[in-house]
Amino acid sequence: MNQENPNGWPLTLTRNLEDFPVANRPLKDWLLTASPILKAKILSCVYPWDLLEINEWVVGGLSENEIFGEIHPSAVIEGILKLGAGSKILPGVFIEGNVVIGENCKIGPNCYVRGNTSIGNGCHVGQSVEVKNSIILDRTCVGHLSYVGDSILGEGVNFGAGTIVSNLRHDGGNHRSRVGDEWADTGRRKLGVIVGDYVHTGIGTLIYPGRKIWPHATTRPGEVVRKDLIVRS
Repeated sequence: MNQENPNGWPLTLTRNLEDFPVANRPLKDWLLTASPILKAKILSCVYPWDLLEINEWVVGGLSENEIFGEIHPSAVIEGILKLGAGSKILPGVFIEGNVVIGENCKIGPNCYVRGNTSIGNGCHVGQSVEVKNSIILDRTCVGHLSYVGDSILGEGVNFGAGTIVSNLRHDGGNHRSRVGDEWADTGRRKLGVIVGDYVHTGIGTLIYPGRKIWPHATTRPGEVVRKDLIVRS
């Protein structure tokens, strides 16, 4: 994966696809135990948004809770939860669906995490944040009053307070994403943003659906991201 990849991979400048984590395990590890259907999905992964479908299969297929962190008594869990050691779910958090949270994370207070969502290690999902059907990698922070839906956030990302991701077209059609000089049909009715490692957004950033932000890019407070943000070396 790099900036010149013709399939539009902005997620990392160094990580190979087989090392990309889903539910906090690299794809190459999932291949060892995957069902034939899941294995086919992994092997046919071409575009970054294909990882969302893989994540939906992996996390959606969980059947047992694994709790090694702390859950406040006022939190509500409706689904299957894997919670890593040292992680804390604070008061007022509502988890709906299957969710994987790594080690040493802080979730809340008053967050809504739903769909099939994977959150890496050392992450912070702040006050009154909603995260839906997304992949969030290690050491990423989503500031208070933000919304992240059907998206992928790389490592070391910081979403400033009030960063809002749009994930639905007004006409309800499939999202298209720019790949080289063409527009690719993602096959997804809901698609948020694909964010590379170490991206920082200013407070109040608004992001159009289906956009990609390359590693180390930044936005100003109140900026509207209408097109892919590409940082070239």
